[in-house]
Amino acid sequence: MSAEDNIKKNNIILPKAPDPVGSYLATKIVDKLLFISGQISINDKGELIKGKLGKDLTTDDGYNAAKRCAISIIAQAKKACSGDLNKIKSCNKLTGFVNSTNDFTEQPKVINGASDLIVSVFGDLGKHTRAAVSTNSLPLGVAVEVDAIFELN
Repeated sequence: MSAEDNIKKNNIILPKAPDPVGSYLATKIVDKLLFISGQISINDKGELIKGKLGKDLTTDDGYNAAKRCAISIIAQAKKACSGDLNKIKSCNKLTGFVNSTNDFTEQPKVINGASDLIVSVFGDLGKHTRAAVSTNSLPLGVAVEVDAIFELN
């Protein structure tokens, strides 16, 4: 199945990929690599998913926040590929940042939300390398931020 078929099958609604709000690019293509800037956790109503894992939010809450980051990553990828996700050859890497307490140790389980979503959309082409990093704060107080590197055909 194509990525578009999997998006429909999984009832995923891609949000509008926003332009950056600073002196950076949302996406950048270098040779055959597509770099996507960090996408923060925003729910399907456009509201920030805020809080600290291990204090305000559970691991499951974080998993769902990471899924939302991955949905935004796909929206940015689609925009960068002029609407054609078939231009994606593979997802090479995700880096996930988790706003968490000092004693929270389930960052990998949180970022699984993004990894699982990418694989559910791109299948084997979505299998990637990854880092899951704890941080004491993220922009606007969001729970999760994830960036990505894709390879293009």
